[in-house]
Amino acid sequence: MAIDFTLSPEVEELRRRVRAFVEEVIAPVADRIEGSDGGEGLAGAERVSALIGLRKQAKAAGLWLPHMPPEWGGMGLGHVELAMVQAEAAKSYYGPWVFNCQAPDEGNMHTLLHWATPEQAERYLRPLCAGTARSCFAMTEPEVAGSDPTLIQTRAYTDGDEWVINGRKWFISQAHRADFAILICRTEDNPDIPQAANTAFIIDLPHDGWNEVREIETMHGSTGHSEILIEDLRVHDDQRLGGRGQGHLLGQYRLGPARLAHCMRWIAQAETALDMMVDRALNRFSHGSLLAEKQGIQWMIADSAMEVYQSKLMVLHAAYKIDRGEDFKSEVSMAKHFVANTLNRVIDRSIQVHGALGYSTDTPLAHMYQHARWARFADGADEIHQMRIAQRTIAAFSDTGSTRRATGDLPI
Repeated sequence: MAIDFTLSPEVEELRRRVRAFVEEVIAPVADRIEGSDGGEGLAGAERVSALIGLRKQAKAAGLWLPHMPPEWGGMGLGHVELAMVQAEAAKSYYGPWVFNCQAPDEGNMHTLLHWATPEQAERYLRPLCAGTARSCFAMTEPEVAGSDPTLIQTRAYTDGDEWVINGRKWFISQAHRADFAILICRTEDNPDIPQAANTAFIIDLPHDGWNEVREIETMHGSTGHSEILIEDLRVHDDQRLGGRGQGHLLGQYRLGPARLAHCMRWIAQAETALDMMVDRALNRFSHGSLLAEKQGIQWMIADSAMEVYQSKLMVLHAAYKIDRGEDFKSEVSMAKHFVANTLNRVIDRSIQVHGALGYSTDTPLAHMYQHARWARFADGADEIHQMRIAQRTIAAFSDTGSTRRATGDLPI
């Protein structure tokens, strides 16, 4: 099996263009927005205008929708190619949004592309791709474990050609500002298998019966992770996304590539933290020498470099399998667990090397660390991925007498 991650000259040129755009166009505007250029920062209409201006420039530069096919206005990149674009884009906090490849819209675009009827695609996918609409994915609930969608309690029952929905959702990212939601709820009482109980619906927002209770305060503030109370919400059957009982299948289809896209962005953040760690070590003098000359600091740098390297290989191999149409669940699950933990460890080490400065908000590390902790339970908690990885490893050995299939099925 030949595995080659070499980029064609055209794609390598694209990567350089993305990097240059992030450094030369996005970064200066981001500094002005945040006030890190010495100014007061931008708020309200000025902030929105600056961000929209970046999107217009990205679209004009042909750096728009890297994950979508050309017929939907995208760049038509495969997942290996997308990995390098996402990794470059996420070097800036605003990068993924500027290129219109940010969560949760990116995952919802994939979902609509695969599951929507032509009418639904024109109504919902088209404006998402144009950057004129925003969306959310409403699955997680307060009463049951978010890692087990078979336990979902939000229920929908038919009333003529409509569905009536009642339940509660929370930590629904971007719900506060979304134009529509993809809502997962239970519609089947006695399915043949537990995974066939749920159905997905597209809900226009605002909507009678969809009540935002609050924006949940998290470690990084109130940024649109909402709790939603759904009371007698009525929606026509033509708003159903996919077939009855296919909500779990739809969710899993969405989460595979979405998990890997998160990993691509997390690698960029981890690499940024490592760059900052090395830069600090080369410029901070203490107890007779530079930090870079001290063995304890060198170990932190070495461990971080090795883990970022492993993360890149895992993501590229998982992307390679997706592009080839092979089963990628195990590889994506392992990558998601490993990269999320690498992100946390590398940022933590970088903060340590920076000392009190790293703990302050004078560098981006504190902000990065607040966001990074979320990575270990978003799109499946560490322990759920470990359980699935173990199950697949045991199954591989039981089937073949070897665990080879569960460790990437590589030619070594």
